[in-house]
Amino acid sequence: MKDFINKYQCFLLFVLSLTVLFSSLSVSAAANKKVDSIRFWTAPDHTRLVLGVSSSVEYNIFHLDNPLRLVVDLKDVKFSASMPTFPHSHKVVSLMRHAPRNIKDLRVVIDLKTSINAKSFSLKPNASYGHRLVIDLYPKTKHAGKPRVVVKKASNAAQNTKWVVAIDAGHGGEDPGAKGHRGTREKVVVLAIAKKLAVLVNKEPNIKAYLVRSGDYYIGLRKRMEKARNARADLFISIHADAFRNQHARGSSVYILSNRGASGEAARWLADSANAADLVGGVSLDDKDDMLASVLLDLSQNATEDASAILASEVLKNLKGLGHVHKKQVQRAGFMVLKSPDIPSILIETAFISNKKEEAKLRSSRHQSKVAAAILKGVKKYLANQSVPRPPTTQAVKPTYRIQKGDTLSGIAQRYRVSLLSLKKENSMQTNRIRVGQVIQIPS
Repeated sequence: MKDFINKYQCFLLFVLSLTVLFSSLSVSAAANKKVDSIRFWTAPDHTRLVLGVSSSVEYNIFHLDNPLRLVVDLKDVKFSASMPTFPHSHKVVSLMRHAPRNIKDLRVVIDLKTSINAKSFSLKPNASYGHRLVIDLYPKTKHAGKPRVVVKKASNAAQNTKWVVAIDAGHGGEDPGAKGHRGTREKVVVLAIAKKLAVLVNKEPNIKAYLVRSGDYYIGLRKRMEKARNARADLFISIHADAFRNQHARGSSVYILSNRGASGEAARWLADSANAADLVGGVSLDDKDDMLASVLLDLSQNATEDASAILASEVLKNLKGLGHVHKKQVQRAGFMVLKSPDIPSILIETAFISNKKEEAKLRSSRHQSKVAAAILKGVKKYLANQSVPRPPTTQAVKPTYRIQKGDTLSGIAQRYRVSLLSLKKENSMQTNRIRVGQVIQIPS
């Protein structure tokens, strides 16, 4: 009996020690959750905060007034990072601070200069980063919640007859793009080329540039298309300097959209990495209506394919003068950023940043200027064969057009910046068939 009691006591001690052990492991696991980095980027319309966390976390966000603050409570998380310092000129955030809460939790407080709308979402690890909590701060406007009315200011005819070229520097902010052997970041060199191209474009009497991204911040792929459309762009040029698993790959390439598959292995590789930008940079999916609209618009993409191919061909011809090109013909791939249905769009791989020699060129301001000049020559050659953009008419009478030899209905729709569907509806047409001499009305 005595032996039984001793064994029973030993068993109880063993169970108790296991309980203590697992409890300590549980506490240790909770304590291992931590915020290990905080980064921020300032875009024209919002500020993005990115909290790097060791694993997925539970969190709660709420606002406080007098003074204005945004509070982020994280469950079972420790702080192991450096707080960023915001410049005095920052229009949204004045200070960030943190403190433990309820012993095991963490509270991060963002002191604000203005009222904001906050959007937050978590991102899983990828090749560039670990787990992240993303918080986007959008300043409230005086007319927040009301329908937005856009009033176009009167301008002279010379301004309205300029071609608008949207120049899109790939990646940015949380999405650095590809990285070279010397640490060169794609987002940095393509922005430098884009700015140089914009300067050259604005020196032309009949062209003006619109920079989709003017600083180091992230823009979603479909948002880039939307910004170009809002700027009434006639052309969309996306600039990249991507990498390939073969370090000997070199030369520039020019791409247009393909919905039928990529034209080569490198094309598939580059398109996959570019389209993954929304996963790296982070996109909130709460704007589903805008996303649906973009997908529906994609259905009319065919109207711009021919124009995109001509533009791409002219740009590629001039890039050949800079040296080696990766492919001698225009390439096709499923780049999401090229899916604007009403704007001829091309994507330029200026070089392979994964190639040591080409990385050195991309770092050179002189070479960046040469690339920009070559792109402009191609754009000018393309525009020289296009009709001059017409200033907005003040007449109530809808314009008409007489069909010429070689015209296509989709080409006419593109020329007058209207959809093929609206053009057919305006003229009660059931098919795309037209005849020389036929007069059609152009919808407003």
